[in-house]
Amino acid sequence: MATTTTSKEKIVGAFKAMKEDFKYTSSMQAPRVTKIVVSTGVGSVQDKKKRELILDRLTKITGQKPAARSTTKSIATFKTRVGDLAGYMVTLRGARMQSFLDKLVHIVFPRVRDFRGISAKSIDDMGNITIGFKEHTVFPETADEEAKDLFGLAVTITTTAKNKKEAEAFLRHLGLPLQTQA
Repeated sequence: MATTTTSKEKIVGAFKAMKEDFKYTSSMQAPRVTKIVVSTGVGSVQDKKKRELILDRLTKITGQKPAARSTTKSIATFKTRVGDLAGYMVTLRGARMQSFLDKLVHIVFPRVRDFRGISAKSIDDMGNITIGFKEHTVFPETADEEAKDLFGLAVTITTTAKNKKEAEAFLRHLGLPLQTQA
């Protein structure tokens, strides 16, 4: 039987693994994941059924109902007006965040076609990482037979890391498949 690690055990593990490199004196200094934001844009989709499909799929993927995001500016080039639906967003915290991160590392990344790891350049200076998926079908909750209605989504993992180097070491410890710099 496989044992699962709790978030407290991961923090303690991160503290032990990163203690020498970053000179931590307390386990509370070790970085941790604060939230995961999953978002998608609806683009120029005017069909209400397709919007409902995107909403339904995002709900199944995250286990939480997404919040609708509307435009704040009118842009004539993009044919948008103030208040038009721009996309959907879900913020995950706590147990849902931990289970989503576990699913992302162990199930989703192995399902991505031609996956060679995440570029370490996608970690920003504040210690957060954003990962884009071209198709939502890499998540196991979505049905593969409905391949005609594909949409992409972005997953942002927010950490308490103080810089890029600390965040990279922490994300590697969590099991995110980051590419090695050559």
